[in-house]
Parts: sequence; structure tokens; C-alpha cells
Amino acid sequence: MKTSGCLALFLLWLTAGLVRADLAADFAGANQLYAQGKFADAAAAYGKILDTGMASSALWYNDANAEFKAGRLGRAIAAYRHAELLAPRDAEVRANLQFVRNQLSAGSVRESRWSTALGSLSLQEWTVLATVTFWLTFGLLTAAQLRPALAGRLKSLTWTAALLTLVSGTALGVQAAAHFSRGTAVVTATQPARTGPFADAQAAFTPRDGSELSVLDRQELSVQDRQETWVQVRDANGRTGWLPLSGVELLPGA
Repeated sequence: MKTSGCLALFLLWLTAGLVRADLAADFAGANQLYAQGKFADAAAAYGKILDTGMASSALWYNDANAEFKAGRLGRAIAAYRHAELLAPRDAEVRANLQFVRNQLSAGSVRESRWSTALGSLSLQEWTVLATVTFWLTFGLLTAAQLRPALAGRLKSLTWTAALLTLVSGTALGVQAAAHFSRGTAVVTATQPARTGPFADAQAAFTPRDGSELSVLDRQELSVQDRQETWVQVRDANGRTGWLPLSGVELLPGA
């Protein structure tokens, strides 16, 4: 029994290694296509890797660069946003994202300074910080109870740790609420946003390729034996409308 278990683990490790090797080869191939100026092909190659679920900030960043060079601003912005979520303090990701945004006119929803400040750390980093400060506070309180002679010297440190726990916990709550309840739709295909979730509805406004819109609602509809998904969006000017999911890239809150 023990031998078969070790064999299964070895086969799992070997399979994982082969998959990683294949993905590394695919990544190198995509980079080569980019170097050759075949940007659309490179973007497709990066997308193929992303479809496997093996995402990283570097992969999203390279995909975004290829999409931008191929002239697809919406897909580029969406990919840069994905990279930013994984590496919120990466200067190159932020600079390239802002550069592409500057190519567009007004209409996109922009984050507030408060949201930008909170976005300097990823959701995972806020979770780690809140957890560490909580246990530090708990440890200091426990030490003061077990060693009363240390209580006076630990008082200021305990209060500082408690304050950091409160701040990081609040920031974590805000970031989590935004991440799981507030979505963004990046337009990847220019078409009218309609007054209702169906193609025959009257046009409300037409967002440009690359526009970043707030998601208000989502509906699944059955049309001629097939499912269609529509999202209700709002732009920076307060205009609302419905777009088919096929024409946007949905992102979680930043």
C-alpha cells in the first residue's frame, strides 16, 4: 500500500513537471512570436496558456503588450488590469496601463484616490497583514497576562499592534467587498449599449473599445435554444445600458 502511494505521488509530480515544461515551451514560443512582430499570433499564444489556468502577472503583462501592439486596446487594458491585480505595485504594469488609458477619450469609470491607495496591496497581502497584526496583538496581550512585570513595557507596543490590526482589518474588509461585489466591464468590441438585455432594444450610448464601465447587473437569457449573457453597465457620465458578455471582459473590483 505504501509503495503504491509513493508511486502515485511520483507520477503526479512527473505529470506536473511535464505540464510545466510544456507551458514554459509555449511561453517561449509566444515570446518569439512577439519578437518577430507577429503580435496577434503572440496574443493568441499567451491566451492559450491563460486558458489553462496558469496565470501570473508576467504572463498577463506580456499578453497585454501583444494585444496593444495588435491594436486591441480593450483586450490590452483588461490584461493589464489582471496583471495589476496580481502585482499592484509593479511600476511597468501601472505605467503601461496608464499609457493605454490615455489613448482613450473620457467615459471610463476611474478609481477614487481611496481605492487607489487600498489597491497598493493585493487582497492576499491585506489578508496576510491583517492576520499577522491580529496574532501579534493577541501574543502581546497573552504575554502581558503571563508576565505582569512586562505589561508596562508592552503597553505602547500592544496599542500600536491593535491599531494596525484595526486599520488592516478595515482595509481588508473594504477590498474584499469591492473584489467580490463590485465588478468592472472592459469593452473589447465596440457596439451600442442598449436600453434592455436584448439585441433589438434601443441604443442608449456607444462606449469605445477599452472603456472601463461599472457592472450593475447581469442576466442570462435563452434565445433560440442558446444562452446569452448580458451585463448592465454604467459609464463615468452616469449613462447606463446593457452589453452582451461576448463584447466585454469582466474583472473583479480592484
